[in-house]
Amino acid sequence: MAIRVCLDDILRSRGMTARELCAQVGITEANLSILRSGKAKGIRFGTVNRICYYLGCDVGEILKFDGILEEEDDA
Repeated sequence: MAIRVCLDDILRSRGMTARELCAQVGITEANLSILRSGKAKGIRFGTVNRICYYLGCDVGEILKFDGILEEEDDA
């Protein structure tokens, strides 16, 4: 995946569990798990906003670009 999700690192550095973040952000643990695994196809800006707010971080700390262009398969 061209975009890496670094939530685990930030959660660890903040001493917060995924369950605690879910409760604060208002998303299910299943949806956060999909995001953390890098299998999410998209995320709402409102959700990113809330994650950044409750983790006290910037978007660039959560989402990293690996420099590779990934083509989507529409088939």
